[in-house]
Amino acid sequence: MLQKSAIYAYIPAKDVARARRFYEEKLGFEAGKELSGGVAYEFAGGTACFLYPTPNAGTSAASQAFWEVEDVALEVAELKAKGVTFEEYDMPTMKDSISTAGGAKAAWFKDSEGNIMAIIQTLK
Repeated sequence: MLQKSAIYAYIPAKDVARARRFYEEKLGFEAGKELSGGVAYEFAGGTACFLYPTPNAGTSAASQAFWEVEDVALEVAELKAKGVTFEEYDMPTMKDSISTAGGAKAAWFKDSEGNIMAIIQTLK
């Protein structure tokens, strides 16, 4: 039943104004509908996320969401140029902020609220 329904990500923010600046200025997101103190962002394929206020932002040690991209190295370079700092994990598969393993390339960064986000490139 749920498999046939769309799914959307929640992105927690302690400070929504600060988080909006990060997502809109550094990542280039365009704000959508504002409601309940938060803001929605729409993406390709009819997907979306909702940035919402909560004191629990940044408390997860796992990725909150990921974007599937065509070229991780290009995205990492462009985001680094805008001031985004990528995580460097102690992994033998990681080089220059990008891990290549399991049929994919991946890079992780933290947003202004401490949430871990990822960009993923599926290898063919």
